Amino acid sequence: MLTFWNTSGGLRTIEQWEPNCWVQVTCPSQDDVDFLQNELHVPDYYISDIADTDERARYDIDEGWVLIILRIPYVKEVKSRTPYTTIPLGIIMKGNVCITLCNFETNMMIDFVTYQQRRGRGFTDAVDMVFRLFLSSAVWYLKRLKQISARIEQAKLNLDRNVDNQDLIALSRLQDSLTYFVTSIRGNENLLSKLKFKLPVDELDADMIEDVNIEMSQARETTNIYSNILESTMETYANIINNNMNKVMKMLTSITIILMFPTLITSMFGMNLINGMETWRLGFPIALALCVCTTLFFWWYFKRRSWF
Repeated sequence: MLTFWNTSGGLRTIEQWEPNCWVQVTCPSQDDVDFLQNELHVPDYYISDIADTDERARYDIDEGWVLIILRIPYVKEVKSRTPYTTIPLGIIMKGNVCITLCNFETNMMIDFVTYQQRRGRGFTDAVDMVFRLFLSSAVWYLKRLKQISARIEQAKLNLDRNVDNQDLIALSRLQDSLTYFVTSIRGNENLLSKLKFKLPVDELDADMIEDVNIEMSQARETTNIYSNILESTMETYANIINNNMNKVMKMLTSITIILMFPTLITSMFGMNLINGMETWRLGFPIALALCVCTTLFFWWYFKRRSWF
């Protein structure tokens, strides 16, 4: 989907492309790709690079075209092994052409447009828009981290009531999401440090870069904290599971040992040998009483030694 935005004095849509407008491309169709290549003459390899979901955050310049790939947070709507992940957002610039291209529809871009419309100032230039996108991505990383934190707390509450495999698997998937987050945030930070020297930065852009650095540092530190908490939680519940299993094995072993003694008594008196009790009418009750007394004695002994 193609959307053309006039960014001077505010943010409003226009019917067709005009110089210095912002071209927002979301989930591009083949017609959208053809427009970018044929009308705006965007290099095809830039478009294919952005389509690669594993593309790292980077900066590239070729024949006057500037490509900036920013990793942004993304929530998968369908049930997935990693509910939170990151995807590439491409920013393509040359002269009076400014394009953002993303192969997924994200809440971040919807919120970015809404906020800029409420702000009512637009962008001073394409560089200003680039750094505002960096700031928006850092803010949305923090929002997604709060959601992950809430999921971790809910899983911990469920595990406190009952240690269930489903909750442990959910924690493991959140750990994968945090790994994607911290890797992408570090890549964005490295990209930002390079762009300060690659793009024409004025005084206002320098202030924006400082704000972006603060937000990204906070997002990175928060991700590391949650990752450490989650790792510690997983280890704790793994130890709890092992401890519970040891208790069960200990109890079953104790029961087996206690039952071994009456089994031994019944085996001795059940042999096909003459022992003097086979014709005595009290022989069976006495053997039964020995079994009961032996069982009770060893049960008491194991209980006293905390073996049971």
